[in-house]
Amino acid sequence: MYERVIKRGLDLLLSALMLVVLSPLLALIALLIKLDSKGPVIFTQKRIGKGKTYFNIYKFRTMRTDAPSEVPTNDLHGAGSYITKLGSFLRKSSLDELPQLVNILKGDMSFIGPRPALWNQYELIELRDRYGANDVLPGLSGWAQVNGRDFLSLQEDRKAAYDGEYARNISFGFDMKCLWLTVVNVLGMRGVSDGDEGKKPAGDPPAEE
Repeated sequence: MYERVIKRGLDLLLSALMLVVLSPLLALIALLIKLDSKGPVIFTQKRIGKGKTYFNIYKFRTMRTDAPSEVPTNDLHGAGSYITKLGSFLRKSSLDELPQLVNILKGDMSFIGPRPALWNQYELIELRDRYGANDVLPGLSGWAQVNGRDFLSLQEDRKAAYDGEYARNISFGFDMKCLWLTVVNVLGMRGVSDGDEGKKPAGDPPAEE
């Protein structure tokens, strides 16, 4: 009942409201991106949705147009050399994720859920199958993100386990906990890794993540 009706209703209401309220900020970011570097304002990428269906995720573009597009940024060697000046700030502040409010409105995503894997992250997709995490809508943030964010990329099984834990225990209270921890992490700009050179070794996630 909660996941199918209440959670979806809240996603619809809040995403529509935020798109209206944040429209001046979205327009400003779009203008700054155009002034900062050549290329489109919005970056799209094929991701895995609920039931392993495909959808296009939307982000503000933070990299040059010659950057590899089918590699997770935190697995990309030398990623920092591709990131634009404005893009670095957008990524650290998570403002680059705001266009995903449209994905939430469309029903591709939810505010809270497993972060949508790239179509070619086969190991992560298989592990999520094992933990039942492919059976729920992916999210703008999730239980794995507030427990390590980018630094869990070196620990795919751990990431999938967190996602599975969320999938088995979806509730309003769990979503509010993830939302609160997301706000804390985003305001502190914690857990962001721009490329494989910035990662910590397995078993050593950022403090308080």
